[in-house]
Amino acid sequence: MERILITGGAGFIGSHLAERLVATGHAVRVLDAFSPQVHGGGSALRASQGGELERVGAEVMVGDVRSAAVLRRALHDIQGVVHLAAAVGVGQSMYRIADYAAINMQGTAALLQALLPARRMGGTGTRRRCELGSGVRRLVVASSMSVYGEGAGRCPACGPVAVGPRRREQLERGDWEAQCPHCCRAAEPTPTREDKAADPRSIYAISKLAQEQMVRCFGQAYGIPAVALRFFNVYGPGQALGNPYTGVAALFSARLRAGAAVPIFEDGRQQRDFINVRDAARACHLALQSGISGTFNIASGEPVTIGALAQELANAVGRPLRTDYGGAFRIGDVRHCLADTTTAEEQLGFRAEVPRRQGLGELAAWLEGQPAVRAVQTAREELRAFGLGG
Repeated sequence: MERILITGGAGFIGSHLAERLVATGHAVRVLDAFSPQVHGGGSALRASQGGELERVGAEVMVGDVRSAAVLRRALHDIQGVVHLAAAVGVGQSMYRIADYAAINMQGTAALLQALLPARRMGGTGTRRRCELGSGVRRLVVASSMSVYGEGAGRCPACGPVAVGPRRREQLERGDWEAQCPHCCRAAEPTPTREDKAADPRSIYAISKLAQEQMVRCFGQAYGIPAVALRFFNVYGPGQALGNPYTGVAALFSARLRAGAAVPIFEDGRQQRDFINVRDAARACHLALQSGISGTFNIASGEPVTIGALAQELANAVGRPLRTDYGGAFRIGDVRHCLADTTTAEEQLGFRAEVPRRQGLGELAAWLEGQPAVRAVQTAREELRAFGLGG
């Protein structure tokens, strides 16, 4: 039995992973700051969430991943670390820059630094090597599809192309498709492989790329298998409905339950890849078991347009679909990002198992017992106030 530390372990993916690891025989320690934006502002609510994890058999620590003292306690007797602690939200990161840099990049740096004081030299003679006395033998970090910027594209005339960012003036005239940099034709989306050059378009995306690079660099330097998982759009029971920057599937579902129109940016034909949270947790588990290093897309490999997703959610929730196509847009949003999951299948043995229709049904059922929230409009107003939306 190994002892696993999950930073951010009381969050959406983390809580599902903690339950899975405990059920498969691991001892699990969860470290979480219980941010009010994610977990609600009340101490009673946060205590109940920690209590749920304790009831399934996880040890819960409340603390900030940037604290050296907290990390010393959290890392005691730990063999594997899954680093999920992060501030999440592409739009919000553009006007809370210092917060995102501190939590995501400084937090990751603090975690890696905390592994070093316990180092020792192993082996003899020319074979001496540095080993981490903490006993940590595997590192997994959550990254994001956002590091790609626009996904891979193909121009009908020029072939495969690296699609650049869409300009504000292009968005303001409702010209939504990303363009070929050579002939300006609309580029067709193609599945994105891990070897596509990163092109982060937000502070959040930059911070996620930095997190994965720090962890991979640390792993290579100290001989520890280190895996970065680039999650695409994760959805399912347990999403933070009070957080306006949470997943679109949960926010759409909440609007449908309230009988409100679903706000859809651009024309609704932008494509994404949605993966169920149980599959995301299983990917983390496989990464811990693998003993390899690498960067992997974690997705279903089955793209869907945002407009079609809204209709699928309406069917799952059992409500008529009313949409608000107001031509709104957000600066920094990508048009399409589809996943090529071949590398994860071949090297991790990961393949998504939960069909989207089943997963959306489970999300709809879970939402029936949740309170209604109205945080989306506030988020849109904040984006407009900073000149980031239209």
